[in-house]
Amino acid sequence: MAEKSTRSTSATDETSEGFTAEERAAMKERAKEVKAAPRRGSRANPADAESAVLAKIAEMPGPDRALGERLHAIVRASAPSLSPKLWYGMPAYARDGKVVCYFQSADKFNARYATFGFNDTANLDEGSMWPTSFALTELSDDDAARIGALVKKAVG
Repeated sequence: MAEKSTRSTSATDETSEGFTAEERAAMKERAKEVKAAPRRGSRANPADAESAVLAKIAEMPGPDRALGERLHAIVRASAPSLSPKLWYGMPAYARDGKVVCYFQSADKFNARYATFGFNDTANLDEGSMWPTSFALTELSDDDAARIGALVKKAVG
């Protein structure tokens, strides 16, 4: 009878033994965000949060950075009541502290496309099924208009 090897591959380790390096990094970023939040308190400056979001977008690779900048402009124009913030190290937009929508660069988890998504606080319910995130490789004018309309609906 042949003996099975007790060694496993790193791919198996990543999926069956716990979180990937990217997931661990996102959790560490979230922990920093949560720690910093109480210190900001009622004296929090919204401009600081927006600066942090813009800085995070500026760190992204070229194509993701272009998408992030355009999405930031779309969200700010479509729903000025949403507050920019970092959420798991991603640009996000919140109402009353709760994330409504977010942008995840393709680079964040080594995906083949970026994602623009909505959380359950978004008012997008339509029947018994509706989309909550969209894969993005580029952003046409029609796509931008559709996202703008969805963001308006999400906060409506």
